[in-house]
Amino acid sequence: MTEFEPMTGAIHLPGVSGSKPLAGWRVLVPRGGPWGDAVAASLRARGASPVIAPMINFAPTDDQPALEAALSKLAAGGFDWVTVTSATTVDVLSSYGAVIPDSTKVAAVGETTAAALVAAGYRADIVPSEENSARGLLEEWEAATDGAKPLRVLALRSAIAKQVLSIGLERIGHHVEAVVAYRTVGVPVAQKVVDDVRAGKVDAILVTSGSVAEQVHAQLGPVPERTLVAAIGPQTQRDAAKIGLRVDVVAVDRTAESLIDAVVQAATQTV
Repeated sequence: MTEFEPMTGAIHLPGVSGSKPLAGWRVLVPRGGPWGDAVAASLRARGASPVIAPMINFAPTDDQPALEAALSKLAAGGFDWVTVTSATTVDVLSSYGAVIPDSTKVAAVGETTAAALVAAGYRADIVPSEENSARGLLEEWEAATDGAKPLRVLALRSAIAKQVLSIGLERIGHHVEAVVAYRTVGVPVAQKVVDDVRAGKVDAILVTSGSVAEQVHAQLGPVPERTLVAAIGPQTQRDAAKIGLRVDVVAVDRTAESLIDAVVQAATQTV
């Protein structure tokens, strides 16, 4: 018997779960769109029944003139580097038809962001090889830029993001223009989802950011002990802890596949 046994009563044991280690599991996916669809497909391939319940959405920045001015300056070659910290920021760049000239290099936080840049017709000149976070990018910045100073950097971010990268770059002597590209807002989930979670009918919840952690805690909490809460990375785990949301497992890499793998590992682990 496993620590997190699904409501169906199915038992998952190492070595006997075959290609469907999550058979019988209902897993809440907190984001919709292409990301949510891809994660749902991966979960189904492992035997799970995904419950797609978007809990956050993205709204335009409150200061669009500032963003438009920064993007115009970017197109004119006014920055040596632009930092992009999420796939949502890439969506904003695309929606504005932003131009990144060849003279401006692009720093992306995480493989997901880098992939989104390429898919949108942009490029990613550097991506942290170790920690997929703003802190990880900052740690590798000097090597990636050959120590050149001062550089003119456009830092695009969400309204609630901590300015770890911007502050860090300024401290080492660069000129940083930090601009809010979008706002994150909560989305109410269907009452049935709330009822199912509280009744223990959802076996696992994926937590993909601090914003999602806030919504899970506010809308679905207290999460039953039998429900596995999986965080996509250490920072998300820390953000969840600050608001009192329990996290049971953390993905090894900050990717959707690694997050699912963490759930699979828990599902096939005996007590």
